[in-house]
Amino acid sequence: MIFFVYVICLGAGFLFTLLAAVMGHVFGHDGHVVGSHGSVEAGEDGSDSSGVSAFSPTIIAAFVTAFGGLGLIFTQVQATKSPLISAPLAIVGALVIASLMVRVLRQLFAHTQSSSESHVATLVGVCANIISPIPANGMGEIAYVQGGSRYTAPARELTGQPVAMGQPVKIAKIIGSQFYVTIIN
Repeated sequence: MIFFVYVICLGAGFLFTLLAAVMGHVFGHDGHVVGSHGSVEAGEDGSDSSGVSAFSPTIIAAFVTAFGGLGLIFTQVQATKSPLISAPLAIVGALVIASLMVRVLRQLFAHTQSSSESHVATLVGVCANIISPIPANGMGEIAYVQGGSRYTAPARELTGQPVAMGQPVKIAKIIGSQFYVTIIN
């Protein structure tokens, strides 16, 4: 009987993981969990920060899959064949595997997020070019280079003056996603 429980856990966990991967690839939905800065795939927890939750569907599927797989392995060994021994060992092993998966994914996501995000506060004083003219008291667009990559952003001239396309400017301040620039003389 326990053998079938392990087979079902292994199959269901594997099927869920496969289905989640296919659905994410086909539909490409990277939703946002309300109240958390993480993605839907990351799961929601009380931390209100991005990353991988220990209770995300992916981690739960990994736990279930590992429990089933380890349980099957333990039932094949004579010393651990009894459900009273194989089930606790499978639970402990699955917890270890799920914990390792959380740790690896958190490190991976932390590294990719920190290396791909532009540090906006360091942009004040950076030179940029107007790529869409800024009308008087209006908004245009600038292009600037940071860390070897070219970025664009909506911009206004700090004092409300018009600025022609191609004009070099300096980023004076940033409020939210709005850049304020001054003309370089």
